[in-house]
Amino acid sequence: ENSSEFIPKCRACRRQARERSGEGDHHEGLSSDEELTPTEADEFQKSKDNVLEDSRKIFEDVHADFCDIRKILLKFQEWKEKFPDSYCDAYISFCLPKLLNPLIRVQLISWNPLEQNFTELEEMPWFRAIEEFSDAENISESK
Repeated sequence: ENSSEFIPKCRACRRQARERSGEGDHHEGLSSDEELTPTEADEFQKSKDNVLEDSRKIFEDVHADFCDIRKILLKFQEWKEKFPDSYCDAYISFCLPKLLNPLIRVQLISWNPLEQNFTELEEMPWFRAIEEFSDAENISESK
């Protein structure tokens, strides 16, 4: 049987089964295969809470100057202002993404753009710090 004909038949069968059982909380367009049972939802929430708790501990033994993106970027800005040749020779613009990646990833662990009240990336502190650093870098290059 053609698979394109099979899919609508399956949907019709599931719709009829929901109507007979009285399930009214299904939203059209969502697959019933994607719906989580209460047990699965609880397990997912526990797993998510464990990950978030572990992520809070990652940088607890790191000095504050080295786990705050703004402070790290300030150190690079000072380096660029005091020793521009050395800064340029070190290819810092290529190194910063790799350096900041773990710090940003930890901050994005709990970010979910599908939630109703999610924070836009542009409003996050790390994004603003990088933006300010980039602006300062562009100003110093134009001088």
